[in-house]
Amino acid sequence: MPDSSPERVMALGHEAALLPAQAAPGTVRAVLYRDGRRESETDTVEEARRAVTADSGLMAWVSMTAPDQEQLTDVARHFSLPRLALEDAIVAHQRPKVETYGDVLFVVLRPAGYDRGQETVQVGELHLFAGDGFVITIRHTGQVDVEAVRDHLEAEPRVLAHGPLAVVLAVLDRVVDAYAPVVFDIQDDIDEVETQVLDSSPKASRRTYRLARQVIVLHRAVDPLDVALTDLMTILERPEGTEPGPPQAAGANRNVLHNLLRDVADHVTAVRDHVEGFRQILQNIMTVNSALIDQAQNEAMKKVSSWGGILVVPTLIASAYGMNIDPQPGYEWTFSWPLALLLMALSSLTLYVVFRRNGWL
Repeated sequence: MPDSSPERVMALGHEAALLPAQAAPGTVRAVLYRDGRRESETDTVEEARRAVTADSGLMAWVSMTAPDQEQLTDVARHFSLPRLALEDAIVAHQRPKVETYGDVLFVVLRPAGYDRGQETVQVGELHLFAGDGFVITIRHTGQVDVEAVRDHLEAEPRVLAHGPLAVVLAVLDRVVDAYAPVVFDIQDDIDEVETQVLDSSPKASRRTYRLARQVIVLHRAVDPLDVALTDLMTILERPEGTEPGPPQAAGANRNVLHNLLRDVADHVTAVRDHVEGFRQILQNIMTVNSALIDQAQNEAMKKVSSWGGILVVPTLIASAYGMNIDPQPGYEWTFSWPLALLLMALSSLTLYVVFRRNGWL
C-alpha cells in the first residue's frame, strides 16, 4: 500500500503516490467545456476547433499521448500553433520553460518518477499549449496521467471554469506533486547508503555516486521551474485586456489562479530544498567514505609495517650467523645459539608490545 504521508503526496492525497494509468501511444481526445462543465467530446481535432470558433463560450481541451509528427502537425494546423514551439514539441528534449508566442502560451514540464529497483530517476516530458478557447496537452511520459487531472478538474467545475490557464496550472500542480514520492524514495536510499558507509560496505562508494547522479537528474527537472513560475505569474498579473498575449482570467478568477500558482510555488520550493539538501548530504557521505577508506588503508599499512619491524630484528641477528666469513670467537660457545635465539624472541616480543600499545596491531 503506498505511503500517504503529507510529505509524500503533498496536496493531492493518495493519487500522487500511485502510478498513472497508461494511455496507448497516439491517443487523442478532444473534449468541449462550457463554464467548467463537460458539454461533449468530438471525434476529431478539427471538429473541436470549429466548435470553439463558432461559440466563444466553449473551451476545447485536447489531450495527446505520445503523438507522432503527423498528429502534431494536424493539431498545429487547426489551432494555429507557433512553428518554433511545435518543433520543440516534436523533438521533446526541452528544459522546463514558459514561452509566449503572440496569443499562445507554450509550457514545457519535466515530470519525474523513481525506480526503486534500479535506483534511477526517470524523467519524462509534457508540453502544453494554451490559447483563446483551447488548451492542448501533449504527454511524452508515463510519470503523470493527464486524464487523471481532467477527472480532478471536472469534479471541480468552478476551477475549470477559469479557462485554459486553470488547466495549465492544474497540470503543473500535478507534475510538482508527483516529485514528492521521488523525494521520499531518494531519502530512503540515502539513509540506507549512510548506514552502508558507516558499516564499510564495499558497495557504498558506487551506490553513493549513482545516487548523486540521480539527484542531479532530478535537480535539472526541478530547478528551471522557478523561472517558469515567475513567467506564469507575470502573465497572470498582466493588465486585463492587454493585447496580444496568452489567455487571461479576470477579477475573482484571477485571484483563484494566483492562489493556485502560489501553492505550486510553495511545493516547488520544498522540492528544491530537499534536492539541494540531498546534494550536500551525498557530498558529505562521499567525503566521509573517502576518509574511512583512507583510514582503513592506513590501518592496513600500520599492521604491515609493524609485522615487518617485528620480523626485521631477528632477521638481522640471524643474518650475522649466515655471513660467509670464518667463524669468529664465541661461535663455539655453548650458550651462543640459545642466547641468540632468546635475543631474537625478546626483541620481537618487545616490538609487538610497543606496536600493540600504540594501536598499530
